[in-house]
Amino acid sequence: MQRICYISRNYRGLTSSGNKAKTDYEDTLAEMGAVNLALRRTTYRNKVLTFVLNLMGIVKYAFCVRKDDVLVLQYPLKKYFTLVCRVAHWRKARVVALIHDLGSMRRRKLTVGQEISRLSNADYVIASNEVMKQWLEQKGLTIPMGALGLHDYRSDIFRGCEVRGTRYEKKLPIIVYAGALAMRKNAFMLQMGDIANDYQLHVYGNADGLPGLQPSPSVVIKGFMPAEEFIAKVEGDYGLVWDGDSLDACTGNFGEYLRYNSPHKLSFYIRAGLPVVVWREAALASIVEKEGIGLCIDSIRQLGERLAAITPEQHATMLRNVSRVSQKMSEGGFLRNALQEAMLHLKTS
Repeated sequence: MQRICYISRNYRGLTSSGNKAKTDYEDTLAEMGAVNLALRRTTYRNKVLTFVLNLMGIVKYAFCVRKDDVLVLQYPLKKYFTLVCRVAHWRKARVVALIHDLGSMRRRKLTVGQEISRLSNADYVIASNEVMKQWLEQKGLTIPMGALGLHDYRSDIFRGCEVRGTRYEKKLPIIVYAGALAMRKNAFMLQMGDIANDYQLHVYGNADGLPGLQPSPSVVIKGFMPAEEFIAKVEGDYGLVWDGDSLDACTGNFGEYLRYNSPHKLSFYIRAGLPVVVWREAALASIVEKEGIGLCIDSIRQLGERLAAITPEQHATMLRNVSRVSQKMSEGGFLRNALQEAMLHLKTS
């Protein structure tokens, strides 16, 4: 009997977006009846213990994987990706690689050629989105591919459109930015106080990471808020997805990466009931427009004008669309759809 399988591991905390996404996908796979071939998931913070547990999990996997298994392998897997794929093929199993990040783009620790060579060990790749899929094809990845689209985001809390009420009709729009703050990632915010005249920017994060960020009538620093509390309590009208030091484009390694990746932050905003504001050249801009879950802008300087043009009825429609997409995310719908496509291809190939 064909099994869907995965490899869990020790996660040194679940507060980071990367670990949150990976454990969410493990939970969805488990709900689908998938089998964990490694050790059970743990969250010890010790580095040495993490190394030992993860290595032991790979060893266990090597003895447990069977003929005809389909292993959903979350990428990157650092040291073990190629080894895990080779063991699967030796056992006559197949591998579906689910991409979270590309090392050749984000951290530049791999060359493009090395990344393509590594991914070629899989039998099927689920790229983060269609833009990433096309980029991988252009760079020479020849194995079959699909695309995830948006990241799923599991949470026991659901923020529907009814939560927002008529707040949008009565006050200045509130733009929310949540996440780790650092000069290399979001220095653009230092200029926001000068241009945010027709709306307020509410910043959720540790302001110590962005020296020079000062509160003002248009910039409100809320500080760090745990994810579940944010989803339950945040007040605002849109969530901003923007990186770099420029108001006119997403720049630098983090900003340019938005052209290709699917930021987990966007899904986080959707689960909190917030429509999103994204860069028009971001990979997910087409999905935002297609699903009707936010605004796409060329420059943050356009934001005030764009917000002023949105009627309360249009915003209410966005909120209903956000609720619909949020429900799908909470059920692991994007992974389920992408994996269904992968399994169909593997069955017929």
